[in-house]
Amino acid sequence: MLTTIKSELKPFEDLAHNFAVRELAANRKANDSYPFGPFFDPVVARAYEAGLLGITVPEECSGAGQGIGALCVILDRISAVDASLSGIIFTNALAQEIMLAAGGKDTLKGIMEKATDTRSTLIAYPAFSNPGETQTGLDAVRAGGTFRLSGTIEYVVLGGMAGHALVPARIKGQDGRQDGYTFFLVDQGGKGITKTEPIFSLGLHACPAVDLTLAGVEGIPVGKEGDGARCFDHASDRMHAAVAAIQCGIMKGAFQEALSYSQERFQGGREIINWSALRMLLGDMAVQAGIADIVVSGAAMAVDQQDPQWGLSARAAALHLSELACKLTTDGIQILGGNGYMKDYGQEKRFRDAKQVQALLGLFPLRKLGLVSAMAKGQ
Repeated sequence: MLTTIKSELKPFEDLAHNFAVRELAANRKANDSYPFGPFFDPVVARAYEAGLLGITVPEECSGAGQGIGALCVILDRISAVDASLSGIIFTNALAQEIMLAAGGKDTLKGIMEKATDTRSTLIAYPAFSNPGETQTGLDAVRAGGTFRLSGTIEYVVLGGMAGHALVPARIKGQDGRQDGYTFFLVDQGGKGITKTEPIFSLGLHACPAVDLTLAGVEGIPVGKEGDGARCFDHASDRMHAAVAAIQCGIMKGAFQEALSYSQERFQGGREIINWSALRMLLGDMAVQAGIADIVVSGAAMAVDQQDPQWGLSARAAALHLSELACKLTTDGIQILGGNGYMKDYGQEKRFRDAKQVQALLGLFPLRKLGLVSAMAKGQ
């Protein structure tokens, strides 16, 4: 729907749709076998070549210079086929958004201009946490004109494959006190970094995460010291619209597979779509997917146009669709019956992915409470 309102986004929709059909559809089951099977490096490399890893980065930083609307259109289309790649695109975009919010445009520009492949472009980040809600496990100590980071940070998405990692750490003062957290950029090719094996998750298997342990690793501060919370909140508000887009895509994919299956599956001598109870269930799914499309469009436009309370609109959209997607994917499994639980079909994966996406940007209940608190304060 967003592309009918903003026709200039149609090329991004076509790009993402064609990429998903060509690169993801046929191998969705195999890709989801990671980390017990091979990682789909060639597909991620082609996503880099197609320009999908720098959509919201300004043109002066060698990005596409688009708004959140373009990112939402891309994530929507890709998630309808396989949300794991959307998780990779989302995490990288979130790290980029935090750097831009912190005033780290020059640092980001250096990464983008020097990038020659997927690894050098990607920036790892703990996308499933809010540093303000969970105590960061990293300490930063001044060492001459630099900072040295030590400690462990859990579940860093893309931490095993990205060239850099953006991590929150608390700077220790000479008196032993710790100030508010600051974001640091770490070169993952340096010494002192230990990575665990990829962590097996509920969903988004091909969007891998690892735990990182740092021992005196040099970190480049991004933004002002102690200003991490403000930078995260600004980027998070924008990226909540992207979370809503991923859930919307998952919902559309679940509905389309349920519709196709019901037209091909026979029971009692006729297609099961002709059974009234199942048709009613499909109708509910169609309505919910349509509502999701409208919600994402409204949230993305609010963010890009900087409407009053755009941050609240984006967060509300993500929270609402995260609940709705979990319900709809359950219905999608039900329509396929026993086949809905089999990996040969896409519904069980979409169910797991929807639950995993629900945790992006922090714990779901805390994000909901945070929304109410912000509204109560009139923000």
